[in-house]
Amino acid sequence: MQQPFIVGITGGSASGKTTFLRRLLASFPEEDICLISQDNYYHPREAQQVDAQGVTNFDLPASIDSAAYAADVLRISQGLEVRRSEYTFNNPNVPAKELVFRPAPIVVVEGIFVFYFEEVAKLLDLKVYIDAREHVKVLRRIVRDRDERGYDLEDVLYRYTHHVAPTYEKYIKPFKHDADIIIPNNRHFEKGLEVLVAYLRSRVSAS
Repeated sequence: MQQPFIVGITGGSASGKTTFLRRLLASFPEEDICLISQDNYYHPREAQQVDAQGVTNFDLPASIDSAAYAADVLRISQGLEVRRSEYTFNNPNVPAKELVFRPAPIVVVEGIFVFYFEEVAKLLDLKVYIDAREHVKVLRRIVRDRDERGYDLEDVLYRYTHHVAPTYEKYIKPFKHDADIIIPNNRHFEKGLEVLVAYLRSRVSAS
């Protein structure tokens, strides 16, 4: 099998990466693309750092098992299958599934720290940054955390102000200009997606 072309996709929390990724994956046959998300590499809740107010901070690089993440990206880049238990954000009502990542011509590595983690970043062939204005990200985060994680408005705003925003400024934004492609996503990302899909299709067909 050909060596996979590894695409790293990052951006601030609620920049729209998940929606972008769904559209990107839908643009290719399943056998041509594989997604490995940072979200499945969180340390257990009891190992997470707690701030001065006693609130668990999941928005720090230390919240992720970066060594395991990098090892799995390396493994799949070598044409080997990867298996990992799904991370369910400590929701007891959601049973964890076994995730199977199979080698493909295109491997997408996604997460807010994929440029920050050196051991992951050095494996990337292409770096893509999804960008959005701050007020857009705040609104998206409110809706997502309410609907998917059951947080109330006060909790969402506290976490955004004290965890999400500082992390963005320190660990994500400084790497924006390391990206090969920056895709604005304030209202839509269609043109950026179209450019990326065309480029990746050319890589697959040339292999």
